[in-house]
Amino acid sequence: MTEPRIQYVTTGDGISVAYAVTGEGRPLLRVPTLPVSHLQLVWQAEFARDTIVMRGRTYITYDARGFGLSQRDVTDFSLDTLVRDIEAIVDHLGLGQIQVMAAGYGVPIAIAYAAAHPDRVSHLALSAYASAQGMPDEEIDAIMALGEKNWELATETLTHAVLGWANSATAHQVAAVMRASASPETLRTFIGQIRNWRVEDLAPAVAAPTIVVGRSGGPGPSFDTARDLAAAIPNARLAMIEGPLDMSNNQEAATIASFLSDGAVLMPSSIEAPHTTLTILFTDVVDSTSLTERLGDAAFRGRAHQLDDALRSVIREGGGTPVEGKVLGDGVMAVFTSARQAIDTARRCRDAADDVGLQLHLGIHAGDVIRDGNNVYGGAVNLAARIAGHAEPGEILVSDVVRGLARTSAGVAFEDCGEHALKGIADPQRLYAIRDH
Repeated sequence: MTEPRIQYVTTGDGISVAYAVTGEGRPLLRVPTLPVSHLQLVWQAEFARDTIVMRGRTYITYDARGFGLSQRDVTDFSLDTLVRDIEAIVDHLGLGQIQVMAAGYGVPIAIAYAAAHPDRVSHLALSAYASAQGMPDEEIDAIMALGEKNWELATETLTHAVLGWANSATAHQVAAVMRASASPETLRTFIGQIRNWRVEDLAPAVAAPTIVVGRSGGPGPSFDTARDLAAAIPNARLAMIEGPLDMSNNQEAATIASFLSDGAVLMPSSIEAPHTTLTILFTDVVDSTSLTERLGDAAFRGRAHQLDDALRSVIREGGGTPVEGKVLGDGVMAVFTSARQAIDTARRCRDAADDVGLQLHLGIHAGDVIRDGNNVYGGAVNLAARIAGHAEPGEILVSDVVRGLARTSAGVAFEDCGEHALKGIADPQRLYAIRDH
């Protein structure tokens, strides 16, 4: 992937800020995960790649003042001051509404910008983990004191404490980028000032649809942090990623990409409609109208009912749940907690259709769904249906999100079919066809 060209803009208070732009499509601005902020090194680092989220978007990254390739002689790290960096970039590029994503200590900055500019932020994606927020002040102070004598040991200790010792390789990479991002003096000043950051009064002013992603099973109080943050932002969604933190795991990125792609129309707080992230398999019988005319209504319906029973049996055996509500077309929709299970089941559904002399269009997408009794609906369901409708007879098409989730576990090849404009979907979608190895 070609590195973007690094450019500079001057903020309203005269600070030179480095930024980079790549890709095409709806603008998405990534707030740096301070204190790791170095455009060139972060772009090269595997742990920081937002490949899934970047697709189909104009992706904007920058170094916060005092860090990385931006002006370094800075001592004011108040939220109001750090928001000026974003304001300068957005104004300079002439952007209208933007999507914003942030993690760690970038989260309060993103919230402050969204609260100050509700007309500018269309969607807000926040990862409320992997920062030192849960560490006692005395532990952080001890690490900073160690930095006066051994900067490398201090950064290694800090990143391992935040990311967990089980993620040693990733923590080592993050520590190296952190050392290049800031001097010991800057980091000490920054950490001293973030204790004065307060987002409690800002969060209720966020108007944009928001998703808050946390992680269970890892170091730090991620669940409590994510839950409290989601509760403070009006109508925010909470999504929890299971298992220990593993930067090679694309589940978080896939969840955010789905949220940003689906438009995320939030339900009013008065309506109880639980949201959850699932993988959706949508199937539809190929050319059912023509088959009805050729075979006769009774004969076709007989085959269709036989296939319906077979598909539902295959889905349950594959760990999925057939959706009992109305499905457009002549097929079955199912939801899974695993993208790999959905792909395996789709292949078996295709074989089941062949056994009764029918063919299926099959599409798979993963994202937030709204549960309503035995039915599910929402933007992710609509996208799964559109993907299925784009598939050739007997072909299984999946979204980029699903490919990211199952790339190393499904045991199949993913053939890149390029980007496609799907009816009713705002952004072009990159689709992949499942191919047996």
